Amino acid sequence: MKIVNSNQQEEYREFLKQIRKEREGSSNFAKLLFTLVLALLCAVVVCVTIFENSYFLNKITASNPDLSGIFKSKRRQNDFQVPFSPRRQNILLLGVDSNGEGADLWEGTRSDTIMVVNIDPRTHTIKAISIPRDSKVYLPDNKGIQKINSAHALGGVNLVKKTLKETFGIKIDKYIIVHDEAVEKIVDALGGIPIYVEKPMRYHDWAGHLHIDLKKGNTVLNGKQAVGYLRYRKDGLGDIGRTQRQQWFLKSVFEKLHSPQILAKLPDILNICHTYVKTDMNLYELSQYATFARSVDENKIEIATLPGAPNQKGYISYWILDPQKTQEVIDRMIYRDKIEADVTKFRAGIMYSPLKETEAQAIETQLKELGFEVHMLKITHLSHSKFVANKNDVSMDFYNWIQKKIPAVNKMQFIYDPTENFSVGSDFTIVLAEG
Repeated sequence: MKIVNSNQQEEYREFLKQIRKEREGSSNFAKLLFTLVLALLCAVVVCVTIFENSYFLNKITASNPDLSGIFKSKRRQNDFQVPFSPRRQNILLLGVDSNGEGADLWEGTRSDTIMVVNIDPRTHTIKAISIPRDSKVYLPDNKGIQKINSAHALGGVNLVKKTLKETFGIKIDKYIIVHDEAVEKIVDALGGIPIYVEKPMRYHDWAGHLHIDLKKGNTVLNGKQAVGYLRYRKDGLGDIGRTQRQQWFLKSVFEKLHSPQILAKLPDILNICHTYVKTDMNLYELSQYATFARSVDENKIEIATLPGAPNQKGYISYWILDPQKTQEVIDRMIYRDKIEADVTKFRAGIMYSPLKETEAQAIETQLKELGFEVHMLKITHLSHSKFVANKNDVSMDFYNWIQKKIPAVNKMQFIYDPTENFSVGSDFTIVLAEG
């Protein structure tokens, strides 16, 4: 077994420490990717279920006459036809913050979560790019050099779309905006979310009105507790631990949304989504996109974050995008460029938690039998398990092939990360975490 040396281990610990330090002062809720996805998921699942259940359709349209026109023209269609051409499309997802109690939900709000989802109806695949909120860009319409999350505050969704087009060459077809107050209200409407709290969590921020007091063990989180669980970061892991909790929480939400009891809660959830979700799609279109998403194999979903590095200018911290690597991500995720490669030359890496050592050794043996050079690294604290492509020529097709050869890596989240943060001198890395 090849083990990277102690200097490399210490370097990786310092990397995690630096990431936590750079993010410590940033907004810590609206930017959370899976918080946005949670609220969005609730909205689209509601739409699909409404169309599939005429009883609730009649009940909702009776109490909301302005919605009847949307359903009326489409109700006779029994099968779902995706409301877009076979060409690929880019859906913009924004999570916006609050300007304080009593303020308008949308006007002047920053988009602290920015995500572009590229869908391909022909291959039934999804690729998603997360754009760091502090990315330093030039905003169109003479708005000057700003953080990209200022675009929504200064010019609404139209300025965000224009910025993406002129800065990255990404044309947006549709958009969905979710307010950060949606999660608490949706969780309460669902009757709470069952979760296993992995450790005692206690934290009080009187200025930020955040109070967390959760005991270890199985519990059902109400809305305020769910927000606290998702925001908690005082465990030495910062955003890394919080991302892992988002994964566990989202899994529980998935299970709850698929329970039969959800039908009785549809009117309340729909009203919440009507208030806290803004989009240029009507409910029928949302339901069609949801149906498409539900038909996609989870092994055909790829995500990436635009690569760069933090930079401080006075009191302002920016994320300085790496031009070359950013273009590589966009070419791969938006334009679907493919690079032919000799997969037998790939170097494999395995990062694993101490309790996953036996599983890591088994995967190492299987990789070596396939002819790969393997490097391993034991890390005390790791986020959720995942398969990381460190090089541009490590494709989703390659990952699907590895899954067939090594079943233990099935259903891992596929991440493209050209910064090689999760790498042990490897072209692809299998991360084995306890969660």
